[in-house]
Amino acid sequence: MLSEKKKEFIEFMMESDVLRFGDFVTKSGRNTPYFVNTGNYKTGKQIATLAKFYAALIKEECGDNFDCMFGPAYKGIPLAASASAALYNEYGIDKPYFFNRKEEKDHGEGGSLVGYKPVNGDRVIIIEDVITAGTAIRETMPILASCADVNISDMFISVNRCEVGQNEGKTAVMEVMDEFGIRVHAIVTVKDIYEYLKTDSKYSDVLKNMEKYMQTYCIF
Repeated sequence: MLSEKKKEFIEFMMESDVLRFGDFVTKSGRNTPYFVNTGNYKTGKQIATLAKFYAALIKEECGDNFDCMFGPAYKGIPLAASASAALYNEYGIDKPYFFNRKEEKDHGEGGSLVGYKPVNGDRVIIIEDVITAGTAIRETMPILASCADVNISDMFISVNRCEVGQNEGKTAVMEVMDEFGIRVHAIVTVKDIYEYLKTDSKYSDVLKNMEKYMQTYCIF
């Protein structure tokens, strides 16, 4: 059953033009009838609202049982920064955050990381937007492994697309757990979005395309 909180988040994404329906191509090269682009959040109210959703999920799943938050460049940067602020404002949990540069800095202090400097033994959580085929997380892991001997326990995303990854029979989220031991938590899943669309007849055409796509690529 679709909870009121999930319904609220789906409507928030749609109002922010972040959840869109049409004909798109994902990072993994799949043609998809829906797309989630967190790069379309552009106001203070939007990022503050989004951060509260992330903070609530982090509090629910981890409490304060972690040391720092990592936001992969580029979209993960504002997500980690704002979620860190919301965790403090909403729950009094004060945790540092850091992110990477796409290009390593060759002047000043140098390096590719900005913000908190992880140390051996740190428990890191990753803040991202979506997982489709797991490509981004595989690019992220070497970055974190090179900064210190850290433990990456959990990852938080806006939407779990529930799509098959590189191995038949497994979603990208399942692969992340199997390969890296990282638990992935999503505010909503593609199934939640589908259930929401079923409540309004104006989405009948979108639903047909969603059903075809889910039958082809999704595992539940």
